[in-house]
Amino acid sequence: MTVLTINKLTASVGAEVVGVDADALGADDALGAAVLAALEDNGVLVFRGLRLEPEAQVAFARRLGEVDHSSDGHHPVPGIYPITLDTSKNASAAYLRATFDWHIDGCTPTGGECPQKATVLSAVQVANRGGETEFANSYAAYDAFSDEEKQRFSQLRVVHSLEASQRRVHPDPSPEQVARWRARPTHEHPLVWTHRSGRKSLVLGASAHHVVGMEPDQSEALLADLLDRATRPHLVYSHRWSVGDTVVWDNNGVLHRAAPYDPDSPREMLRTTVLGDEPIG
Repeated sequence: MTVLTINKLTASVGAEVVGVDADALGADDALGAAVLAALEDNGVLVFRGLRLEPEAQVAFARRLGEVDHSSDGHHPVPGIYPITLDTSKNASAAYLRATFDWHIDGCTPTGGECPQKATVLSAVQVANRGGETEFANSYAAYDAFSDEEKQRFSQLRVVHSLEASQRRVHPDPSPEQVARWRARPTHEHPLVWTHRSGRKSLVLGASAHHVVGMEPDQSEALLADLLDRATRPHLVYSHRWSVGDTVVWDNNGVLHRAAPYDPDSPREMLRTTVLGDEPIG
């Protein structure tokens, strides 16, 4: 089996992979398996200065699983989705402002799709100030609970919605905006996700609307407290981007967000998403 050279970036989450070239990532099946194993152990993998071409990025993502093509058409290369606030490059840029809040991708699918397995993100242009991507280890957040908390929280279920995340960005929406948000179905998930591996993580973030059966004030306070505990500095890795960097993360056990940056910034990332096959349960 291929062995990766890895340098831990924090004690909790994130590791840098060194000595791997762009050509090998898209062509070596054994390397893909090694990346998946390292992702399970570290949550986030950083490849500095890799300078992956879009086609190579998609080929690499295919080594990790099935590539999501639901957003094809935004970029000339199928499987690539541009992350930018420039509406000339992404007509849906307004929705990306919600990525400034902690979240897990895929909590509010249009149907019964599983959350995405992993995401590959590469930097084309970076912000002069801000724009870091931050990652929080949701497995470690669960592990830090007391036995009593683990028992209590494992009984809770949370309703997630697109509206919840969008209202954080647009607190005074138009009726048309609300109608668009509510056209996406809500989803009820357990707060604690027990994975096939036996590991447990928290399903939290901007899309979490309320705890089922709890008074609104109590629900809001609990969700805010849990998110605060899950994203304390010792559980977080913040990646300061340079052009050509590629970062891969485990979307099932890692919360992420983009740090704010100037809306007129040229910051542009290219994203490839690997579809998931594990429902939240």
